[in-house]
Order: sequence, then structure tokens, then C-alpha cells
Amino acid sequence: MEHHQVAIYLAAMAAGALLGRLAPAAGPGLAHAINPVLGALLFVTFLQVPAAELVRSLRDARFLAAALVVNFVVVPLVVAAMFAFLPADQAVRVGVLLVLLCPCVDYVIVFSGLAGGSSRRLLAATPLLLVAQMLLLPGYLYLFMGSDLADIVDAGPFVEAFVALIAIPLALAWVVQGWAARRPAGQKAADAATTTMVPLMAATLLTVVASQIPELGNSLGDVAAVVPFYAAFLVIMAFAGKAVARVFRLPAPAGRAIVFTGATRNSLVVLPLALALPDALAVAAVVVVTQTLVEVLGMVAYVRLVPRLVPGAPSSGAQPTH
Repeated sequence: MEHHQVAIYLAAMAAGALLGRLAPAAGPGLAHAINPVLGALLFVTFLQVPAAELVRSLRDARFLAAALVVNFVVVPLVVAAMFAFLPADQAVRVGVLLVLLCPCVDYVIVFSGLAGGSSRRLLAATPLLLVAQMLLLPGYLYLFMGSDLADIVDAGPFVEAFVALIAIPLALAWVVQGWAARRPAGQKAADAATTTMVPLMAATLLTVVASQIPELGNSLGDVAAVVPFYAAFLVIMAFAGKAVARVFRLPAPAGRAIVFTGATRNSLVVLPLALALPDALAVAAVVVVTQTLVEVLGMVAYVRLVPRLVPGAPSSGAQPTH
């Protein structure tokens, strides 16, 4: 499965789209399943990196500074350049802002590892990136949309996401790591858990797509209009991420990780926030999920092209490099 995981992810999204079309009534129930499946995925991801390495990575000030700059300085500038050209529909604009202004904290680790990026550093940066976006997003929305829309962002969903998707899976991973270090049974359990990475990633993508396809309705035109913006964002951020990595003089594995963190967005974690918006802005959730579809396709290209864009010896990450 590891050797064919990108194809598996594409098949999972296709199956999710088919399920969403054939069984639209299942959408609300599947939406409630997103966070549990995503939490399990992150637990397995955290399990593959020893706690001691996470602590050491937090001391990597240059990498952390580069990650903050690319996500909270460069990305907002790129979004600002695109903003005037977005569709005029307020809900569409809110959806685009929500997803593009928030850096990914989940499958970026998987895809970066596939391209020889430093998954260990990204894992260490995950809590910092999630807290930073929670604090900065209301201000960004105020700058882009005015005071009325800044008020729609509640810290509650982000706090819940941090606890459910970061704190609890990380704590459980450390418990299992300690068990594995002391008992053969613990090591067997840890090894068995790590083999579920690809199925869990596929299940997450299938669940997200299937839950949101029924919501497309009459919004297909508006949603299709943002696809070129998402594609352009991926192209721009590949070169912007490389430039930031060069400014901070990062080695190749860390530089590749910066490219990935700048390009991948937090669609899975901000989706509950988009779903909580008023009915007048309901299209925003579908706009967020559309970004996931474009991004996963883009990651297929990234896994192949980023090692050429940022050449050098690959590092060992949470996933093997192919």
C-alpha cells in the first residue's frame, strides 16, 4: 500500500464522490465521522516519530521561523494578490480565505515524507502552526472582509481541533511509545498501528468528500470558479517556499518541508468551522472541500517535482521516500 498510496488516495476521493452522489442522505452522518478518523490518522503519524526527536526539533529555530514566515507572511500576501479576482459571492470568498490562510497540520507530514522532506520537523511545528492560525485568522478576515465577518470566527472550534486532533493523539502516541520501549507486546502493537497509515488516510479523504458532495447543489458554478485559484496557489507556493528555505539557508530535507507546509492548507481541520457558519454562508464548506480535491491532485505532482525543485539527499521522515 505504501508504494501505491497516491493512487489509493485518488481512488478514495473518487469513491467518496460516488458515495456522496448515490447516498446523499449519509452526508451529515459522515461529517460527524471526519474528526475521529482524522484523529486516528494523526495518532499513527505521531507514533512514528519518537518523543525525544520532537523535543529536539523544537530547538530548530531557523526551521520554525521559516515555517512561520512562509505561512503567516508569504501566504497572506499571495492570497491578497488573488483576492480581487475571486468570485464576488461572499460565501465563496469566506471559504477561500478560511482554507488558504490556515496551514495544514495533518497529511502535509505524509506527503512531505514521501518527497524526502523532514517530517520530524513538521511534526514538531504542528502545535505552533495550529495555535498561530487560531490567533491570526480573525485579524486576517478583518483585513480582507471587514469587521462583520471577523466576528464569525470563534476560537472554540480551533481549541476543540487542537485538543481532539493534536493533544490527545500526541499524548496517546507517547504512551504507546513508552509501552513499546518496555514490553514486546507494546512494540507489536505500535508496529501494527503504523501499518494503518494508508488505510486511515484513504478513509479520511473518502469521508470528507462523501460528506460534502451532496452540498454542491446549485453552487457548482461558484465552486468551479475557485479551482483555478487553488491550482495557481500551489504553483506559486512551490517557488515561494523554495525562496523562503533559501533565505533561511535550510538543508534540502528541511527546505522541502517548508515548500510543503507553505502549499498545503488546513482544509480538514477548518471544515468544522466552515460547517458552523450561518446558512447564508453554507457554500463556504463546499469551497473548503474543493480545495482538498485540488490539493491532493497537486500533491501527486509535488511528490515528484519538489525533490527536483529542492535537490539534495532526502531525510528519513514519517513515510518512506519513493
